[in-house]
Amino acid sequence: MSDLSAAPSDAKTALRAAALARRSALSQGDRSAAAAAIAARGLPVPLPDGAIVAGYAPIRGELDPLPLMHTLAAHGARLALPVVTRQGTPLVFRAWREGDALPRSALGIREPSSDAPEVTPDIVLVPLAAFDASGHRIGYGAGHYDCTLEYLRARGLVVAIGLAFAMQQIPAVPAAAHDVVLDYVLTEQGLLTFRSR
Repeated sequence: MSDLSAAPSDAKTALRAAALARRSALSQGDRSAAAAAIAARGLPVPLPDGAIVAGYAPIRGELDPLPLMHTLAAHGARLALPVVTRQGTPLVFRAWREGDALPRSALGIREPSSDAPEVTPDIVLVPLAAFDASGHRIGYGAGHYDCTLEYLRARGLVVAIGLAFAMQQIPAVPAAAHDVVLDYVLTEQGLLTFRSR
């Protein structure tokens, strides 16, 4: 029984390592071009004035969401960034504007200061290591976004949009019951839609 339950986790670990290696090999020019293409394309959903869009401070070669976030802010969005509290609990989102300080947390992640107000996002831009054509993603294994999206969806409508390089798509993610499906994935090559309209 334990061997069977460990298999999806083991498969994800291998897929994660391979995906991160491919992502790390991208040139800075390719990274910048992809971020600019996604910013130019914009969101796949209407952006009501004052909507709160939560992005992330990129780490480990993640696609940089900041060009898109700046474009959205120019069109009336309010921005937020996540704060990690502890494993197994939802992320906290704090308001953030361009120019605000982003001190590094104990985990080395740039996060808004503790005096920035907590907010509840309407749209969450989700980083990932890999994704598939069903809307499943592989993150870094801590489950922060699965926990967070489950929590937010239980309390109202939230749109989860993965941001990725097209080369991060894999044939299939070995999804577990607790894995949350994204609504969309935006890449430099286009949009994948998983939300039924």
